[in-house]
Amino acid sequence: MQTKAVLLSLLFCCPLANGQTMQDGFMQDGGMQGGPARDGVDDPMIASLDERPPTAEELKFFEAEIRPILITNCYGCHSKTANLAKAKLRLDTRDAVRKGGRSGPALIPGDPDSSLLIQAVRYLDVDFQMPPDGKLTGEEIRALEKWVAMGAPDPREEKPVDSAGSPNGVSPGTAHRWSKDDIAQGKNTHWAYRPVVDSKPPTATDAQWANNAIDGFVFAEMAERGLTPAARADPHTLLRRASFDLTGLAPTQDALAAFDSDAAARSPAAAFATAVDAMLASTAFGERWGRHWLDVARYAESSGKESNILYPHAWRYRDYVVQAFNEDKPYDRFLTEQIAGDLLPAADDIERGENLVATGYLAIGTKSHNARGNAQFQMDLADEQLDATTQGMLGLTVACARCHDHKFDPIPQKDYYALAGIFLSTDTRYGTFDAQGNNHPAELIELPAGSKLPLGPKMRPDQRSLLAVANARAETIAAEAQETINAARTARAKGEELPANIQQQVVRARAAQGAAKNLTSLTERFGPDGDPTAKNLVAMGATDRNRAMNARVLDRGELDKPGAAVPRGFVELISRGDEPAIVRGSSGRLELARWIANANNPLTARVWANRVWLHLFGRGLVPTPDNFGMSGQKPTHPELLDHLATRLIADGWSTKKLIREIVLSRAYAMASAFDPKDAEIDPDCNYLWRMTPKRLEAEAIRDSMLAAADILVRKPKLGSPITFAEGAARGAAQERIIGSTNGDGDNNRSIYLPIVRDKVPESLDVFDFAESAYVMGQRDVTNVPTQALFLMNSKEIARICDMFAMRVISAGPKEIDRVNAAFTIALGRKPTASEVAFCRDFLDDFKKATVKDGRSAPPVTERGAAPRDRRDRNTKANAKTDAKANANTKTPRERARAALDATMNPKPAQPMTLTAEQLAYSALCQAIFLSGEFRTVD
Repeated sequence: MQTKAVLLSLLFCCPLANGQTMQDGFMQDGGMQGGPARDGVDDPMIASLDERPPTAEELKFFEAEIRPILITNCYGCHSKTANLAKAKLRLDTRDAVRKGGRSGPALIPGDPDSSLLIQAVRYLDVDFQMPPDGKLTGEEIRALEKWVAMGAPDPREEKPVDSAGSPNGVSPGTAHRWSKDDIAQGKNTHWAYRPVVDSKPPTATDAQWANNAIDGFVFAEMAERGLTPAARADPHTLLRRASFDLTGLAPTQDALAAFDSDAAARSPAAAFATAVDAMLASTAFGERWGRHWLDVARYAESSGKESNILYPHAWRYRDYVVQAFNEDKPYDRFLTEQIAGDLLPAADDIERGENLVATGYLAIGTKSHNARGNAQFQMDLADEQLDATTQGMLGLTVACARCHDHKFDPIPQKDYYALAGIFLSTDTRYGTFDAQGNNHPAELIELPAGSKLPLGPKMRPDQRSLLAVANARAETIAAEAQETINAARTARAKGEELPANIQQQVVRARAAQGAAKNLTSLTERFGPDGDPTAKNLVAMGATDRNRAMNARVLDRGELDKPGAAVPRGFVELISRGDEPAIVRGSSGRLELARWIANANNPLTARVWANRVWLHLFGRGLVPTPDNFGMSGQKPTHPELLDHLATRLIADGWSTKKLIREIVLSRAYAMASAFDPKDAEIDPDCNYLWRMTPKRLEAEAIRDSMLAAADILVRKPKLGSPITFAEGAARGAAQERIIGSTNGDGDNNRSIYLPIVRDKVPESLDVFDFAESAYVMGQRDVTNVPTQALFLMNSKEIARICDMFAMRVISAGPKEIDRVNAAFTIALGRKPTASEVAFCRDFLDDFKKATVKDGRSAPPVTERGAAPRDRRDRNTKANAKTDAKANANTKTPRERARAALDATMNPKPAQPMTLTAEQLAYSALCQAIFLSGEFRTVD
């Protein structure tokens, strides 16, 4: 055992049990001193296996199963790109694996048990475990064992190096270069790059279990592993599950009653199908599924990064996405419009306006507006658009090839720059003004007058009047600032050195001019009465530049090291020779859109079908939804994924039809009951033997609380508070506007809350809201104390609970009726007898404690007319006195600014004054919101 531990530690440079590592002095010629050298070539069995050329099936097995494991788990430390490979062991070529490291060969072909690589990954020796950051899955270990047992077939060879030190004689870039053969091999071996093939659905052995073809695939995988499917979920549980998945809201009391009536008249299955159709037809569907796409589209209403410039017109793209899902816009058309809507023919101004707004996908990403060099800014902008397009729509991390050939997938650096040329030939219209902190201004896209698109929300007249005054003053300051800037320019032209104080004045002058431009724009966008003007009929988006350009390959991605120009084009790895030719003089975006949205593209339909499955089951068939490459994970049900992709295309790329088929399957209808036997076989439920409970997303939690309180505004909201702002997200006025977007007092659905990067409303941020700087196909799911603390201490939650309590109390005079109402409204079920008893005790104890604590007050007839308790009243009175005293000491300019800030940030409604009984029910409602059941879908 000791000898074995020493060998393994030497193989991977792993610490021994005592914390020491073997030193180079203990080794000689690849073996232990005094021990036999193990280079593998003297063993006749090994030699015979090595000399036999691998078969096509063996090579296919290596590419599909082995190479991804090695790339993901081993190359970071044991490859040529890892610089000094640990323990002098490389696992990135066939010869390197057989040569091994300090302890000799990493494997013995044909003998898994004697191979150090296999011993390491099995985790059987407590003194050594590899990879060190976590054990491989059972399937991965079995694949490695099978590979070694068949003789370790391996097509990888060291690339030839030219006299300049560049593999294959290619420069610039990193040492590794993908060859044409590598790319061809990748097309034919990796599952995601092969054409989509619809397999015949297996016949479930239990014919009564399957509802459709989906169930045949799911049941076959379960049967192969000895898993038993869970029973069918309770009808109300299934209805609640579907309601959250399709609309983001729990079923209403009327919907539950209609479902029960329909189920009694026909059958639960027929009633459920009818309910699903109603959900798909509701406007809430687009709001729910539109938000899923906004995660992919990295939607936000500011640039983020250093300057965080606001984007007051981003909301148009949000509304376009919601409308697209409600109309069930074909997915291929949906993608095409977002990449190249401005280049598509349009039947009328309405369609033209919609197409232009769709290109907002390319404009709403993060940007370093403060960057100095325009070339660097444009390159970074193209990189962000390229990444959002390839990762969001193709599940391909092409942006990893900006500085070198892709490390995992056979995507050469030149393919990155072929795509980059398309985006560099695109004029991105995000709409900002030149100012301090914003060195890269841009126009907006003017929308057709006949597009019938709304101009936006109305500004309050008093706010508009104050803006006019502020704008007039800003223009005067800006004119004075120009004199300072002109003087500085004259001095520089003479070669004079500007003193530090003059440089500071220039900076302030430029900032003043930028503020004036922002205020002028804002004032012109709203008439004297606050109505939006035609100046608001604009959108963020993209158009073609006057001149198209090809990008040059940059050595290590550095602008000062340009190489040869690369013609605009696509990724060769997933091209089949039928890609459209880019029209000379055009950017190539339209051709790119058609290449992506082509039914023959092996990734597009698979990626979207997987995203749909993920949002319905909580986990994708491919667990890495944004990465279908070799460093991503393989699909658990590859044939099912291809079946769904085929159906998506056959049904005219209809998202609603795909969702309906999945939701009406038996697999979706399974209960979430836990079974120890099945859990031992498949602990992660990869093979769907039950429905895994899902945590609600932030928007669903907030919207459900508002719905429970019966104050949710279900009508879509027009525009955004950010419409009333321009410039950077800083300064008193801007901060107050952004502060008003925290959701407090806003009863609209959460999708309409403004999303300013780095200033996300707390009600969303605390519950794992999507990081809008990146493509986010799947959000993180955490369970941390800050979530419970927010639900316990937020004044906004207290307001909602007060309203929910009023609704519960109105259910009847009896306590049992009220408790029943609270559970039915919030959880969709009646409370158990023990829960009723607990609630009664809770209410009694809380009433007594409230009276004793002196927090009760006489009831009021008007909700929101008084503070929550006496202490709040005293606090507000003191604050009012302090504010009056401070106002008397302010200058006229400061008072004007304070007035402007105040009118741009209306105060939210104050909480109600409640009796002891009302406070008790409010606390009970809050406790229900705090429960795991409320925030989980079974």
